[in-house]
Amino acid sequence: MYTAKPMPANPVVAIAGITGAVGQEMLEVLKALDFPAKEVIGLASARSAGKKIPYDGPGAPDDGMLVVRELADDCFDGVDIALFSAGGSISERFEKAVVASGAVMVDNTSAFRMRDDVPLVVPEVNADDISWHQGIIANPNCTTIQMVVALNPLHKLAPIKRVVVSTYQSSSGAGAEGMKELYDQTRAYLNDEELTIEAFAHQIAFNCIPQIDVFMDDGSTKEEWKMVVETKKIMHAPDLDVAPFCVRIPILRSHSESIHVEFDTDVLDAEGRAYPTLDEVRAALEGGPGLVVIDNPEKLEYPMPYPVSGTDETYVGRLRVDPTVKSGVAFWCVADQLRKGAATNAVQIAQALLPKVS
Repeated sequence: MYTAKPMPANPVVAIAGITGAVGQEMLEVLKALDFPAKEVIGLASARSAGKKIPYDGPGAPDDGMLVVRELADDCFDGVDIALFSAGGSISERFEKAVVASGAVMVDNTSAFRMRDDVPLVVPEVNADDISWHQGIIANPNCTTIQMVVALNPLHKLAPIKRVVVSTYQSSSGAGAEGMKELYDQTRAYLNDEELTIEAFAHQIAFNCIPQIDVFMDDGSTKEEWKMVVETKKIMHAPDLDVAPFCVRIPILRSHSESIHVEFDTDVLDAEGRAYPTLDEVRAALEGGPGLVVIDNPEKLEYPMPYPVSGTDETYVGRLRVDPTVKSGVAFWCVADQLRKGAATNAVQIAQALLPKVS
């Protein structure tokens, strides 16, 4: 049984998996968002214990160097918020220790996302779900996060019936190993050397791979399945149809998505409302929390992965009417999946856990 501790205004924060790509980004985001941590603790495997990591943000040691501790059951005594990005099996292994300590685990893996007793949260969309957590809050999949940030203001404008999405996912979605493999293969390819293939099923340099995660019985991949079930849970929309196709592309950072939205005209008719115009859709996106609209085709301005890397927002552009359905729009969506798709979203959840200042 989970008994929550009162959350202090200046919590002690532990990062499990601090030496990984997302763990490093969590440190950067804590600093960038000026998160009011009393102390930041870095946790990793035994082989990384003792390693020193530079950090000069809130809760940093006096010398500006975090000494990594070995992840163990007793690490969470005195911890208020534990940010996990060390792999699903590790999160499951330490679930009981975190919950028993009274801390809150914000987990970046897929281990708990579809559990009925675990809220799956994107703060711009369903921050209220945090209130019923039992010691664990799940961070959604990166591709789901940026999509629902864009969909949510449209769903409030007019109920969405169906979403068709194709993703263009960077190599860093496979972690530091994925980025390194793209670097190494690109260098080898340009030097006419043999390519080593380890992080991906096929060559990633100068190639696209229409598979992310394992295949399922219906021919979809697990990455595509995640987008379907996670979107329904986050948006509280069990009848929303989502048709994804996920592709790995040879860029280092930030994911892109082409999104086609079909509005539920039957619901709109029943309520006697007009279908949303393109101007109404644009205004909804421009007013959506965490969204930035870059949509000036006459000046060749639209979101792209390279320029948005290292940022915390979700960007949309190429907005237009989808003429193939009775009421629909299409747009392009880009976000840094290491930031908003992982570390930033987790820290934003941690921010939402802080006591409200009256």
